[in-house]
Amino acid sequence: MALATVVIPGLAGPAVADNPQTTERAVTEIVPVPVEAKPDPGANFRLTADSVIRAEHQAQDVAKYLGGLLRPATGFPLPVVERHDKGKRGITLDLGDAGPRIGDEGYRLTVAKDGITLRANTTAGLFGGVQSLRQLFPADINKTTVQKRDWTVSGGKVLDYPRFKQRGAMLDVARHFFTPDQVKRYIDQIAQYKINTLHLHLTDDQGWRIEIKSWPKLAEIGGKTAVGGDPGGYYTQEQYKDIVKYAASRHITVVPEVDMPGHTNAAQASYGELNCDGKPVPPRTDIEVGYSSLCIAKPITYKFVEDVIRELAAMTPGPYLHIGGDEAHATTPADYKTFFDKVTPMLATYDKKMQGWHNVVVTNPPTSAIPQYWDPKNSNADVAAAAARGNKILMSPANKAYLDMKYHKDSPLGLHWAGYVEVKDSYNWDPATYLQGVTEKQLAGVEAPLWSETIRTSADIEFMAFPRLPGIAEIGWSPAATHNWDNYRTRLAKQSPIWTVQGINFYRSPQVDWK
Repeated sequence: MALATVVIPGLAGPAVADNPQTTERAVTEIVPVPVEAKPDPGANFRLTADSVIRAEHQAQDVAKYLGGLLRPATGFPLPVVERHDKGKRGITLDLGDAGPRIGDEGYRLTVAKDGITLRANTTAGLFGGVQSLRQLFPADINKTTVQKRDWTVSGGKVLDYPRFKQRGAMLDVARHFFTPDQVKRYIDQIAQYKINTLHLHLTDDQGWRIEIKSWPKLAEIGGKTAVGGDPGGYYTQEQYKDIVKYAASRHITVVPEVDMPGHTNAAQASYGELNCDGKPVPPRTDIEVGYSSLCIAKPITYKFVEDVIRELAAMTPGPYLHIGGDEAHATTPADYKTFFDKVTPMLATYDKKMQGWHNVVVTNPPTSAIPQYWDPKNSNADVAAAAARGNKILMSPANKAYLDMKYHKDSPLGLHWAGYVEVKDSYNWDPATYLQGVTEKQLAGVEAPLWSETIRTSADIEFMAFPRLPGIAEIGWSPAATHNWDNYRTRLAKQSPIWTVQGINFYRSPQVDWK
């Protein structure tokens, strides 16, 4: 059967109901929506006990990951064999020479009766293609016990690559602590939607979550507290390195954040010398902001900051460290500038680039720095000026991208200082037109932060992130021309069987006709 016409952006693709092997999701129903998708219901592929996964040496890690996704529910051996082993039908991962159009993270996927071929220029592209491919299987593929059923994959072709280079999710582990296993669970969940950056908010007024060996009381004292008097916790350096390694195995780069010069009460409770009077402050477990500040005039402040940057940089292979800079209301504007004039150059000393909340633009950071825009307002002359100077802006407006905002007034979790953010609200915006004076070419990408003042468990994380996170992921990945709420809500509904099988505690928004 000939391939169907390319789907028109914003419109649903051809139905597959006339195929005796009806599938749950067609190639046009992937989230994030691909650049091009051509369904071919006559080309559905059936995975069997004899199927193999073919991959050359450099693609074997992705092949093993794919096998790990498919084996538990199918019960099939699915051996990973050499690329040139043509003996059996199956899934072929083809690395290299996939064309310049798809770049470093794109892929080409072909599902035909006689096999599946996934091509990419890099292993990151192959990994992204795997995330699309897994959506074309029945949702039961996500079960952890053997299911006796057919494993039919929707036929067709996909060509895909990202709109923005940086597509992030942030998890606040400072207000409430989440164990390494909980962080890894979230990593696996966000990886499904081609998120490639995990921003860990490691420190705040209520808790310090990373071991700094030259300042041990940061973890020992600062790590004990959390919002509401809940149990604290911290990551040893080995645990942090393991999280970073796990994220890398999912092609996700970790950006750690140590917020300063404000949001520092946990550090100032741990070490009195960080305060201007030399005395430790009482711990705080409320959710007020803007009251704390490091002592800008004391030399010990900069020894502290450099030691933290040095140790964090040594165990963070990614290029960026996030040094906060928001809500420093207890720091005078002159002291704020003095602080960053001294601290910003430290990052380059340890071969790192700066990421910070957009407030840092008033310090005129180097153009390699990425200011992260969090304000709901649509205009900020200082940020527009920074973009004009050459800084790439990361878009996270709180009334669109913050996953901790309540869905509605009766939501059991979340805050609402930026408003109520239903699923349609979080999807219906364009980062390239949101902020006056900042264009698409001046953006680094988008990020969905999840602050944890009211978040205590993995189920809480999931309730706030799903279904909004996939929408932010689509904004970051898919072409602007494909952006269409009615089409998206239909595709989003078809993700719910996957989440149900995976045990994700998602919010069943009345704006979506869930399956």
